[in-house]
Amino acid sequence: MKRLGRSLNSALLHQSRQAQRTASAAPSQTQFIRTLSVLPSQAGAEKQHKQAWTQHLLRLGLGLGAGASLFAAYGGFSSSHCEQQASAGQTKTAQSGSRPIYSEDDVAEHATKDTGVWVTYQGGVYDVTNWVDQHPGGGARIMLAAGGAIDPFWAMYAQHKTAEVRKILETYRIGDLEGGADPSKQVADPYANEPKRHKALLVRSAKPFNAETPTDALGSGPSTPNELFYVRNHLPVPHVEPAAYSLRIEGEGLRHVELSLNDLKTKFKRHSVSAAMQCSGNRRHGMNEVKKIQGLDWDIGAIGSAEWSGVKLRDVLRYAGFDEDNSDGVAHVQFEGLDSDISGTCYGASIPIDKAMGSHGDVILAFSMNGRTLSTDHGFPLRLVVPGVTGARSVKWLSRIITSKEESQAHWQQHDYKAFSPGVTMDTVTEEDWRSAPALQESPVTSAICEPANGAQLEEGTEEVAGQWSLPRAVPLLLGALSTDDHLSSAHLS
Repeated sequence: MKRLGRSLNSALLHQSRQAQRTASAAPSQTQFIRTLSVLPSQAGAEKQHKQAWTQHLLRLGLGLGAGASLFAAYGGFSSSHCEQQASAGQTKTAQSGSRPIYSEDDVAEHATKDTGVWVTYQGGVYDVTNWVDQHPGGGARIMLAAGGAIDPFWAMYAQHKTAEVRKILETYRIGDLEGGADPSKQVADPYANEPKRHKALLVRSAKPFNAETPTDALGSGPSTPNELFYVRNHLPVPHVEPAAYSLRIEGEGLRHVELSLNDLKTKFKRHSVSAAMQCSGNRRHGMNEVKKIQGLDWDIGAIGSAEWSGVKLRDVLRYAGFDEDNSDGVAHVQFEGLDSDISGTCYGASIPIDKAMGSHGDVILAFSMNGRTLSTDHGFPLRLVVPGVTGARSVKWLSRIITSKEESQAHWQQHDYKAFSPGVTMDTVTEEDWRSAPALQESPVTSAICEPANGAQLEEGTEEVAGQWSLPRAVPLLLGALSTDDHLSSAHLS
């Protein structure tokens, strides 16, 4: 047998024309496989030597290639851009090795683009006027701190607190704050009340908390254990009192409705759907090995499968008066969560109305996961589950549903979770790029080898390979294939 290559570029999952014809009639579904039986080719069987298997992903369809740029919110800054603007940001020069001193009133006078945008951080004063429009999170976020301290915002978006970002910020420093940082204004940690997590999760960022499932747990069964299911948070986790919880439903073509958790459990028929959920950045680590891109360094574990139980979104929308035959141009359903930042901005996303009201009704307002009440990290007391669609649209801690002619205008729909060509970087992306690029919705076909482990040595012959795959729809897979460095081997699905 031959050595299994890292790229696995030739791996294919074959499906018949009949499967393609029936795909649109099948329910949207994403699921896992347990094992693959790998049969060596005749040429490979002629050689009796050990084979080094390399864990990697098999993929079919569009996907996000190694050169694609997928930008994550507040994932980092471009040092080359900042260095070019450093001189423009320094309005006063230091004399005799000391920096100018500014009072809080001085800083407060610089809160617009006309006056210049100044901010303070831990006793330093910075002129960030020329950086506002280039900020990955949007200029509006910086303007919230204009003329004052960015410390509270950096406490919220803790991914700023890296040596690289601090170095870039220093290129904009124009002086020191009079009296230095005020200890009495110490910023409280917005992540102080985070829930406890299983120690086996592979943490990719602590604040906000993001962690992936260990590889061993991915291939162990059709459902991922709740405690080991990957966690993707963008903001501090809200703690919700279920008795006080209320879901608002409103928008075009609807009457305003508010439903308690008990209303949802008693007024609507309960439904369950088995589906995988995947972060848009899953497998980014493999991409980074080819070309460094923006975002958390996820390996293959930002994916999980579960049985989600709750009520159908379309049932709730119909209850609120929505009529598919007289929708008056409604094209999207927007969602808001209870997680919010210091300015009160909550996490938001949207999906097309056709997905929300699809005949298979697989979009669920879930209050149960694998037969158990949702955990706090996974959206207690209620979350959206949109099978086959990137996980960013499955809003957790759901508080509001809005039918609209427009997509959600939330940052995560308009300035994040979009894919660009390899030539577009954080240095070159423009507002027009963001506007014209479609928001990610349907997930690509994805699979991963979980067993044998990366680098394991196997004897020549037939081997069982445990792994997982996911589909945006329920399309029957008839045959699989594994690529080695120089040929494809048949893989029987079981």
